[in-house]
Amino acid sequence: MEVIVVNDASSENEFIQFPKDLYQNDPEWVSPLDDDIKSIFDPKKNNYFLIGNAKRWIIKKDHVVVGRIAAFYKKESLEATGGIGFFECINNQSISSILFDTAQKWLRDNHCSYMEGPINFGEKDKFWGLMVLGFKNPSYQENYNFPYYKFLFEEYGFIKVFEQTTSEISTVDFKFERFYKLSERVFKNQNYQYKHFRMSKISEFSEDFIQIYNKAWSQRPDFIPITKLKIESTLKSLKPIMIEEAIWFVYANNEPAGFYVNVLDVNQIFKHLHGRMNWINKLKFLYYRYFKKITRVRGIVFGVIPQYQNLGLETGLIIKFYESMRQKYPQFTHAELSWIGDFNPKMHSLFEALGAKTTKIHYTYAYQFK
Repeated sequence: MEVIVVNDASSENEFIQFPKDLYQNDPEWVSPLDDDIKSIFDPKKNNYFLIGNAKRWIIKKDHVVVGRIAAFYKKESLEATGGIGFFECINNQSISSILFDTAQKWLRDNHCSYMEGPINFGEKDKFWGLMVLGFKNPSYQENYNFPYYKFLFEEYGFIKVFEQTTSEISTVDFKFERFYKLSERVFKNQNYQYKHFRMSKISEFSEDFIQIYNKAWSQRPDFIPITKLKIESTLKSLKPIMIEEAIWFVYANNEPAGFYVNVLDVNQIFKHLHGRMNWINKLKFLYYRYFKKITRVRGIVFGVIPQYQNLGLETGLIIKFYESMRQKYPQFTHAELSWIGDFNPKMHSLFEALGAKTTKIHYTYAYQFK
């Protein structure tokens, strides 16, 4: 058995290629874009390198790659917080344990006392958690794995720290009439206005997004204020998969109060591209984007600032999104709702009341160093 540090183009290519070989007979798996994975480990593109570091390994048996892992840490206070991610492995506990041991040693050497995993060296809306239920329709930048991974993690000693639930709602199941009646009071209140996003006003909407995000998420222990440069860059990057009428903002007393951001389920396209965005695949992307029927959209972020929560603004955002999709884009029959942690029972209750059904569950684990 040979553990190899990923430190050059050749080993990075093997790191990227291994999942493609591992899942080649799994019809549900969709290859992440190679450039998306590479950018996470590029200090020039990932600002988390300003407060931490990352390292990757592959493991070979008889000169064939049989597993991979990444480890990373952040130093936002006196203590370094460690994590592992981008773990892939054949169904072999001994091999997976070698990978976990390798990551653990490096994190210990960098003054970490535990490791979370599988997580991302970046935001929680990407590559976060181990899939344990609903091995179907993986979303863009969502972790997908074989069911046996749960055994590999738990046999090593990882303990679940929280659960992420992804829900889906169809036009058939959505309890529209009930929630429209509940929203009428909000829609008739002149203190509240709803607007959908327009790329032509990206600067204005970016500023509104920042105000809402920084107020709605400021109480979370892992909160990092978002900047205008960051959100404008993100919105521009989403342009190829964006539908303006699928992104809604609500204003209360002329102040930004909430948003609901949805994009195309781009994995319905990426499943045909095999992780590469060369010029041929860019043409394929445009073909599938505009000429093939995409049936799903995906909610990526949803929030209302604390002082306006539980007043019906959340329901109003959902109704506005639903109405605009039904009237202008009837081909979209399913919407995936952004994942909700088990620490947010109010949002779980809202999704259930809407008629949404749980489709996927991910676990975030932690391993305390002894």
